[in-house]
Amino acid sequence: MSEPLFPFNHSYAGLPGHFYARQSPTPVAAPRLIKLNDKLARHLGLDPAALRTPEALAVFAGNAVPENADPLAMAYAGHQFAGFVPQLGDGRAILLGEVIDDDGKRRDIQLKGAGPTPYSRRGDGRAALGPVLREYILSEAMWALGIPTTRALAAVTTGEHVLREEPLPGGVFTRVAASHIRVGTFQFFAARGDVAGLKQLADYVIARHYPDAARDPQPYRALLDNVIRRQASLIARWMLVGFIHGVMNTDNMTVSGETIDYGPCAFMDAYHPGTVYSSIDARGRYAYANQPGIAHWNLARLAETLIPLLAEDQDAAIKIADAALAQYPKRFDAAYSNGFARKLGLWTVQEGDDALAGDLLARMDAGNADFTLTFRALCEAAADDARDADVARLFADPAAFMDWAPAWRERLADEGSDPADRRAAMRAVNPAFIPRNHLVAEAITAGLAGDFTVFERLNAVLAQPYEDQPDAQRYTLPPEPHEVVHKAFCGT
Repeated sequence: MSEPLFPFNHSYAGLPGHFYARQSPTPVAAPRLIKLNDKLARHLGLDPAALRTPEALAVFAGNAVPENADPLAMAYAGHQFAGFVPQLGDGRAILLGEVIDDDGKRRDIQLKGAGPTPYSRRGDGRAALGPVLREYILSEAMWALGIPTTRALAAVTTGEHVLREEPLPGGVFTRVAASHIRVGTFQFFAARGDVAGLKQLADYVIARHYPDAARDPQPYRALLDNVIRRQASLIARWMLVGFIHGVMNTDNMTVSGETIDYGPCAFMDAYHPGTVYSSIDARGRYAYANQPGIAHWNLARLAETLIPLLAEDQDAAIKIADAALAQYPKRFDAAYSNGFARKLGLWTVQEGDDALAGDLLARMDAGNADFTLTFRALCEAAADDARDADVARLFADPAAFMDWAPAWRERLADEGSDPADRRAAMRAVNPAFIPRNHLVAEAITAGLAGDFTVFERLNAVLAQPYEDQPDAQRYTLPPEPHEVVHKAFCGT
């Protein structure tokens, strides 16, 4: 008997039926494999060679369902731009099942763009090829940067068109995640007053993601604490590389602490804290600088759903939730301050360091300095003050940096470490390569025309973001004026 393509091991499908709707994918006309993530496949215990067969292509396209799969669309609710929608759910995504990876961790395997589900709300359930390519590039780049994220296993074209503002080539994306459970999943049950369902969900999340919480005297408080801890760390990491998610709705925040749903997301070029790329974020709710506060707001919505589980007395439960939420700013600030200290070449965090960092950012904002290039150039300047000029020329007024540098050097001297060690440590946290918006757009444009070599090359470069790649210098450069991307768009 041959080994199955996917040794699925189901757990979410064992929850009660109102947690999801069983739904098979809808076949497409003429699928073609664009890219398979061989390294991830092997880590998942899968055979890359087998995943390149026609049988596997049929699965990735939604044209066939493996015998051991149990396809379903997950139910959830969510606040979208602060407005609550009591039922959302997977409108174009189908969970095929779960596998156990080489680390013994359970991973979801999900198809995006696999056709309509009961949650599609009159949508076609399909994905355009552009967003498929975008999510592949962005999610794998985030992984290479060391930021918790969903992953890309495969991308295919469908041989069909989807109708958006105009007909566009279609695609299907195979996503891997620690799970697809969201803040909005908890909101789905809370909105219905379904305390039994809420408890089943919370117990499932504890068992899958936070098993230590089961042994805590207050397991649901421990669950909330853990989600807060992971989200504080995640958002700090976003901020430290200039990432802007774009749609931080509660249905786009996982309880596992992974970045999910790469829609109108982007990385900043020039540093401006009010930067917004999302075409649907007209008021800047999810601007770069607002992300830490929005995460806190989303976590408060999670805490609200857990009130019935935190204590029998509602007032006591609210106090428990408030105490947990009060830890978020402290956890975020600590993660951000520690991370920023490392970006500046500091081994410790001391009083005055936040002001030093804030002063640099204010000067970068005023001087239109590129976020990624500035910090990468600082790595060299930390080891050789003759390289200060390389940093200064990134500012509209070079004096802005040169006036700041003496205080930085004085702070570096306090710690007195070897310059080469400091430089190496800084280069390990300040990337040379990020998925710049104009490069992503270039890869998508070429892909829509049938040329995936640009997509392949960009993925290869982004797989080593902290390494010098002399033959890839163009990928470090900010866009020329005619290349600037001002808006990013959702794929729905």
